[in-house]
Amino acid sequence: MAARNPVTWLGSPTFPAAARTALDDSQLRRNLKHATGTIRTKRAAAVSELDDWEQLRLAGEAIKNEVLTRLDTYLVQFEEAVTARGGVVHWARDAAEANQIVLRLARQAGAGDVVKVKSMATAEIELNEALQAGGVTAIETDLAELIVQLGNDRPSHILVPAIHRNRAEIREIFRRTMPDVDAGLSDNPAELAGAAREFLRRKFLTTNVAVSGANFGVAETGSVVVVESEGNGRMCLTVPETLITVMGLEKLVPSWRDLEVFLQLLPRSSTAERMNPYTSVFTGVTEGDGPRQFHLVLLDNGRTSTLADEVGRQALRCIRCSACLNVCPVYERTGGKAYGSVYPGPIGAILAPQLAGDMHDPHAASLPYASSLCGACFEACPVRIDIPEVLVHLRERSVEAKGRSPESAAMAAAAWMFGSRARYEAAQRAGSLARFVAPRGKLSHLPWPGSKWTNARDVPVPPKESFRGWWRRNRG
Repeated sequence: MAARNPVTWLGSPTFPAAARTALDDSQLRRNLKHATGTIRTKRAAAVSELDDWEQLRLAGEAIKNEVLTRLDTYLVQFEEAVTARGGVVHWARDAAEANQIVLRLARQAGAGDVVKVKSMATAEIELNEALQAGGVTAIETDLAELIVQLGNDRPSHILVPAIHRNRAEIREIFRRTMPDVDAGLSDNPAELAGAAREFLRRKFLTTNVAVSGANFGVAETGSVVVVESEGNGRMCLTVPETLITVMGLEKLVPSWRDLEVFLQLLPRSSTAERMNPYTSVFTGVTEGDGPRQFHLVLLDNGRTSTLADEVGRQALRCIRCSACLNVCPVYERTGGKAYGSVYPGPIGAILAPQLAGDMHDPHAASLPYASSLCGACFEACPVRIDIPEVLVHLRERSVEAKGRSPESAAMAAAAWMFGSRARYEAAQRAGSLARFVAPRGKLSHLPWPGSKWTNARDVPVPPKESFRGWWRRNRG
């Protein structure tokens, strides 16, 4: 069995194969269509309230580009500020190193369990699995992440991981996995939330280590920002004695003034709210207030290699809002699992292959093709990531990784033919001879590899006289 990559689950089916399976699930498609349609409508209304939305997008793009350009400087500034305020900074080159650091810190604190704030970075490195293998159980506290965890499932959306589940399915998961849950639990949202609240409250009060991700880090003060909608994250950030935060290198903003831009962009693009219900900011350790120990793990895991790609690096501007997923016609029909990655949808199609760093793997190489290139993702992106541009760029890289193939040979032959007027016109004349074997003007059957085309469509036969020939004869 192929080793699993913590970003793209190498060895998973290619996107086309997984998408065909997803398309056969009519319940999945109904769930996705309802959820993404609802979010799209609400987001459009929230965005329309701001006259300066485009200016905010441009500002967000500029700030992120500034950070990526001077990332080394801002990281050092951030580390110094965190350390000066009583925090401990750890650097992790990859997923294995990050997982070892977190496991070691949890063991030092004597923890058998840790409570977790929803975090894409920890999902990326498969922290839960690494902790479990080391004898520590991670408990997700975000409701949707908890549903996925208890259902032994995989997330299918960045913002709403359980978007592929309906209320009846969630009720059955809770009945099956939660101790002491009422056997008469209905699928009423309030009852489901109440059952989850009772289950999680016991965990908050008995667990002394918490693990979080980070939405932003402010370089000038060493502050870490976590935004959420439920309040469970804030319980993790304040109640346990030890807090461990895993943060991607690219999450920095230079100053509080820059943070202001993103606190307007993110909620409207993600949950279609004017502001996040819970915005938690913590800076190091404060005596008598919150955790007594704060550890920050700065995660690379393919980010610096992505930064080296002048076209692909713009994917690092992503603030994980999921706006691109909710407008993508491909995602709406296949869901997130078809991408075989912790980062699904359009952003996953460009971010996951770069972080994985292996365009030779068929699964990773298939992700940039999980798009119609309609451009809706770019229009929705709050930091103006030109996802279609990066998709085309990565498709080129995937073709280069394959080396010589029948397809590349055919394209090389076509380039040779189009490179000369004489060769092009000779090919037109040769092609017109096909009319003798296709009197109706169409070829319905070609030998391999042309059969891959004619199995689904006819090939029109070139006319007897080309346009170039007609022009010379009539207008020359």
